[in-house]
Amino acid sequence: MMNTLQNHESRDLDILEHIENDPETTQATIASILGVAVGTVNWHLKRLIEKGYVKVRRIERRKLRYIITPQGIAYRANLLVDYIQTSFDMYRLVRQRSLDAIQKVKIQGHTRVFLDGSGDVAEICRLTCLEQGMQISEEKKFPIFHIEGLKIFIIMEDSENGQ
Repeated sequence: MMNTLQNHESRDLDILEHIENDPETTQATIASILGVAVGTVNWHLKRLIEKGYVKVRRIERRKLRYIITPQGIAYRANLLVDYIQTSFDMYRLVRQRSLDAIQKVKIQGHTRVFLDGSGDVAEICRLTCLEQGMQISEEKKFPIFHIEGLKIFIIMEDSENGQ
């Protein structure tokens, strides 16, 4: 689970990227796109402005333009590198857990599994299964790889011969 600092940094990255794409955006638009309250966006923008990463210019009476400063560009680049590193770390962790689960069911003679889960973790598991020659079944009569968060649980009680 993402800690508070990582969550703030992730939100900062999202806001900076949105401002880069549309400097005349509004806080309400950013909030809508990110699925958060306007107050959350306001809090993050105030922090980014205080730290010198973003400047605000009034272009009309009620219209603002957000400008990412050179320090903001450097901060965004660092956040992006951290995001990519964290993503690769998560990928390697899930891939290793998938390989471990596949090895356990292969040792028991199974060549098919049922994947119970969705999202990125399930997709990594599915691709790893296919890469390792493990067939993905539509039937729950084979070992089940139940995916919760970043974990893969093997459920074997209903499985028959996995050949």
